[in-house]
Amino acid sequence: MSITWEMRPEDVARIRFAFSPLWELVASLRTLRQPARQSLHLPWIKAVRPRLAGLDLTELLALVPPTGYLADFITPPPDTPLPDFAAELERVRRTAPERVLDELAHLREAGRADPAVLDRLAADPEAAVARAADALEAYWETCFAEFWPRVYSLLERDVLRRSRQLAQGGARELFAGLDPAVTWTGERLLVDRPWCVTGGLHGDGLVLVPTAFHWPSVAVMSAPYQSMLVYPVLGVGTLWEQGPPPAPGALAALIGRSRARILLALAEPATTSALAGRMSLTPGAVSQHLGVLSGGGLAVGMRVGKQVVYRRTLAGDMLAGQA
Repeated sequence: MSITWEMRPEDVARIRFAFSPLWELVASLRTLRQPARQSLHLPWIKAVRPRLAGLDLTELLALVPPTGYLADFITPPPDTPLPDFAAELERVRRTAPERVLDELAHLREAGRADPAVLDRLAADPEAAVARAADALEAYWETCFAEFWPRVYSLLERDVLRRSRQLAQGGARELFAGLDPAVTWTGERLLVDRPWCVTGGLHGDGLVLVPTAFHWPSVAVMSAPYQSMLVYPVLGVGTLWEQGPPPAPGALAALIGRSRARILLALAEPATTSALAGRMSLTPGAVSQHLGVLSGGGLAVGMRVGKQVVYRRTLAGDMLAGQA
């Protein structure tokens, strides 16, 4: 069985990338419930498990069963490339009660959530939305916010890599390397999922969202929401590594240890803020080092939307390759 999306040329032209702190937060609830499925996240699980005692996640866990369908209203497709958590949470708070009731019915049909909790939510869907948003906010502040910069950096690198791939090789090359569950025929996008849906997109394109906490699976969302394909991020195995590898001595002696580490990190394009998070340096310090690297012809900045993304030049690649 599979999802089959008919994609017209205008749909392909509207493919865009984004990532979502809210999606990662919700997906992490399943990680907590099934740590063996995602043992690579054990460092995070061990860090946050002691903090859960002060949270009431009963209703959230009913909305996010261990497998299968989860309530879509708590994971709306990102409407900007770089949404922040507060903006996404506000969208959840604006969910129509009718939408909540419809999705609670889907959860009831799936049979994986506690019926008594679903009954309580359905009794007052407007209040249920408010409680769900409050619980998400408390869970974010307690267990996720401090780790988000690390996750953000990984997702950002993937989006930059895939965007370049789409620009250079088109949709065929992009989808060929996205995930084995995804197949592009030139007119249709097939996504291997345990149910059948066939039809076209509905005029607003397709948003592609990398994920670390839903890894290694894909997920889809469609009408009445914007069509969204969530795919496993590359490099997830490096997520909880303790900092970047040390800069090789010869390169560090030549240009300085911090600049050497930044130059090596620019094997994948990155923003100043993402580099700062990975290097455990301030954005100001990273900006100064990037200025020196750029002035020396080893790195160059390019504007992508509202951000400046840095990459190595050919000279930078050659120097890093000799390290």
